Amino acid sequence: MADTRPTCDTNQLTLLLLYTFCLRQVPQTIIIGVRKGGTRALLEMLNLHPDVMVAKSEVHFFDWDANYRKGLDWYRRQMPMSLPGQVTVEKTPGYFTSTQAPRRIHGMDGSTRLLLIVRDPAERVISDYTQVLYNRKERHKAYRPVEEFLVREGELNSRYKAVQRSLYDVHIAAWLELFPLRQIHIVDGDLLIADPLRELRQVENFLQLPPRIRPANFYFNQTKGFYCLRSGGLQRCLDPSKGRPHPPVDGVALAQLCRYLRPHNANFFRMVGRTFRWCAGQRAAPSVTGMGGGRHRTTSSPVFRHNRRQNADKKKDRKGQLKAAILPHC
Repeated sequence: MADTRPTCDTNQLTLLLLYTFCLRQVPQTIIIGVRKGGTRALLEMLNLHPDVMVAKSEVHFFDWDANYRKGLDWYRRQMPMSLPGQVTVEKTPGYFTSTQAPRRIHGMDGSTRLLLIVRDPAERVISDYTQVLYNRKERHKAYRPVEEFLVREGELNSRYKAVQRSLYDVHIAAWLELFPLRQIHIVDGDLLIADPLRELRQVENFLQLPPRIRPANFYFNQTKGFYCLRSGGLQRCLDPSKGRPHPPVDGVALAQLCRYLRPHNANFFRMVGRTFRWCAGQRAAPSVTGMGGGRHRTTSSPVFRHNRRQNADKKKDRKGQLKAAILPHC
């Protein structure tokens, strides 16, 4: 199933067409966060759409002064080549918590559409710690248990950076001062993992794109425990660093964290006009977070039903005479 996305490949277009139609443009859409919320998964899934071109790496233009001083032309050069009608998307999760990024992005283009993917902020804290933990383990450096960061003298350490990053209401306030809520689409990171197609349909609608991402673009990887991607005849999952098991967390420390976050969560719900089931169960056992977000798939998911039908067909076709039905990727 070939990727039919138009490209700016000189092997396919004459140099005249290349210089006439292909260009690098500043992104019309930016994934601004949150860190450890599933931003990479969202970017990779959006890249399945033929009308979306994505910057492959985090640019950190609006939150790092050294990069910002390089100017807008430098930023544009970090973007992929695109054709008229294609949407360029960049993602840098550090933007969400940056004090400078909202003003700088608005100064570039006040009509920029923003994507914010959120997940349970308590679990996000543990994912944040887990990333640092594995990095230190790989470098054979000493590490401390998460409880030593979360609790100081019996009280929650609200100054811990991972906790500060999970105060969604504090950070969204700066964005809402400059961007109307209609320009910020909130993606549920847990649902993106459990039912990716449903969440992506809403993103396509927000970006005013035709619905081109299909159930056949996803398959459930039993080993990893989450959905992976299928496109252009290839199957791929995210980097192995995604979906690392969380360390066990003391239940008392987790309860303190949830109590501290509860009023911030409620305020965030009010600000964005949506609610989420966060801190619904305080889990002290290890968990696998999938593609940066949730852990579970849902049997009501269209993707799950599609894959279940495919598996049923394969069982019937012992001799390989039947082919699994795959929707064309436009």
